[in-house]
Amino acid sequence: MIVAVCGGKGGVGKSTLAYELAGALDALAVDADLAVGDLPRGRGPDLHDVLAGRAAPREAVRGGPVSVLACGRSLAGARAADLGRLEDAVRRAAGDRDAVVDCPTGLRADTGVPLALADVCLLVASPRRWALADAVRTRAVARDLAAELVAVALARVGEDPPTAVVRATLAAPVTPVPETPALATTLDGESSRPVTERAPETDAAAAVRELATSLRACRPYYDGVE
Repeated sequence: MIVAVCGGKGGVGKSTLAYELAGALDALAVDADLAVGDLPRGRGPDLHDVLAGRAAPREAVRGGPVSVLACGRSLAGARAADLGRLEDAVRRAAGDRDAVVDCPTGLRADTGVPLALADVCLLVASPRRWALADAVRTRAVARDLAAELVAVALARVGEDPPTAVVRATLAAPVTPVPETPALATTLDGESSRPVTERAPETDAAAAVRELATSLRACRPYYDGVE
């Protein structure tokens, strides 16, 4: 199963949640934001190289606490990347595992490509009411591309998050994800261990597990399992 993690607004922790969900699902995390990659990367080939035909998908997967197919950081690499190769690259890199794809933010032209190849999507939304319009537009793109919206992560919430308003607006289950240092450090440092390992008792870890459960519930349908 391929899961697209998308968002209408930047800076709400979309990449962090994509990485965390890949860890919770024992899946491959794929950084599909060709212009502004955020997921951890190591040495060797990356997604830019794969999409330019310079490396095999499996060759570019970096092991660690979470397996990652990271993206390059150069504009030249982004220009050389052939988005038509993305679906094959993701499926080959993931093998028999799920893949969690960190999509570009907003409604850029390249956002639709990972959404089009995904089986389901998870939308990361801001709790600010004025930001819901961006989330609604992103949901509409996902719907047009047949990426089923499974859940909404209401990111970086404080007390009394507008969960009911977001649920009614986006017509999907909503999981509040609290603002916490435990999540803020997920993509920092050498180990990049998921919060479900580093701080399993926190509310943030509980939110990640809840979102992962929603995604697992879709797996039998997309795997063709009765």
